[in-house]
Amino acid sequence: MSALVVNDHLDFNSLKELLEVTDGNLATHLKKLEKEDFIRVEKTFIDRKPNTKYLATKEGKQAFTQHLNVMEQIINQQK
Repeated sequence: MSALVVNDHLDFNSLKELLEVTDGNLATHLKKLEKEDFIRVEKTFIDRKPNTKYLATKEGKQAFTQHLNVMEQIINQQK
């Protein structure tokens, strides 16, 4: 999610390279995020080649921010 929150969008191969994961692993995680409406998928063609873009939704960004806030609270409690 962090990669999609800080970028307008990323395609499948860019995410795969950035995260250093397998196709199957990334596809599984993306499907779960899409099911929760945390990301949106846009499929297009570039020079007759399929291209799939992933974008963080408003709900996804809010959930990610909430997650970071909780993590920050946990860290601050340890100090």
